[in-house]
Amino acid sequence: MIEYHIHPLSHDEVMDLMRLLAKIDDTRMDEVTHLVKNADLGVKIIVDKTKKKRTRQQENYYHKWVTEFGKFCGMTHDEMHEEMLCRAYGSEEVNTRFGFKRRPLKRSSQANRAKYAELIDTLIITAAELGFAVPEPKGDDDER
Repeated sequence: MIEYHIHPLSHDEVMDLMRLLAKIDDTRMDEVTHLVKNADLGVKIIVDKTKKKRTRQQENYYHKWVTEFGKFCGMTHDEMHEEMLCRAYGSEEVNTRFGFKRRPLKRSSQANRAKYAELIDTLIITAAELGFAVPEPKGDDDER
């Protein structure tokens, strides 16, 4: 990811930006013009590659079954979610004033579609090992 900052007094740069954005998507030019006019400190442009995000079906499936599996294990949704994150993505032990705490190396909010599928697979496998059946994802989109 690359960030560019354009100072508000850099009139030529701002105009170049406006011309470029008009070529890319002129349907939002009113919105962009308003933003630029009201940017007292300048504007920031972020260039980043597009990533495949996890799907809503994946999230709904995962949260439904992590809740049910948590109930089966006597854990809250949040406790079970933390456990699954640690199992799927690894964990670290952190010494706090309350003692050592286990934390996942990665959060699900950082996961793309493939990494979220790993989290779902971890849930299915872990549940099966403990005698709880999480049904396979179904549907055309396959939630995983």
